[in-house]
Amino acid sequence: MPDLAGILAREIELVSRFISLLDQEQDSLKKANADALQAITAEKMPLIAQMNSAEGERMAAIGATGQPGAKASMQRWLEDNTADAAVAKNWQQLLELAREAKALHDLNIQLVEMHLRNATEALAILTQPPESSSLYGASGQTMGSSGSRIVDSA
Repeated sequence: MPDLAGILAREIELVSRFISLLDQEQDSLKKANADALQAITAEKMPLIAQMNSAEGERMAAIGATGQPGAKASMQRWLEDNTADAAVAKNWQQLLELAREAKALHDLNIQLVEMHLRNATEALAILTQPPESSSLYGASGQTMGSSGSRIVDSA
């Protein structure tokens, strides 16, 4: 039988590294550092692939390959193998780290959405057509706007 406790330990290490990247991502989002975000994304993608691979290895180790519900499958395995305390301990630690990663990811999504809203609002302000306010010339007659906000507002 494969070393399930070892597989879970490797998953714990991978998710811990992922959490570290999410923390860095959050810091970069707070500072609006787009260059750092690109580098972090480049690091996250292979790490996600490694986490998925480790999960597949774990699922194969418990005989649940191709079955939906990895969490439920693992819970059933633990119920059938109550004597394996190391696996149960590592599983609980992995679940805690997964909850932490999800919370960080959700917060980062909110920060990204905030930046997108701000950028959209700024673009809307910068690209709105000039107001059609009437200006009066020296003769007292209304003049059309010139299309230049600086000249028209003078």
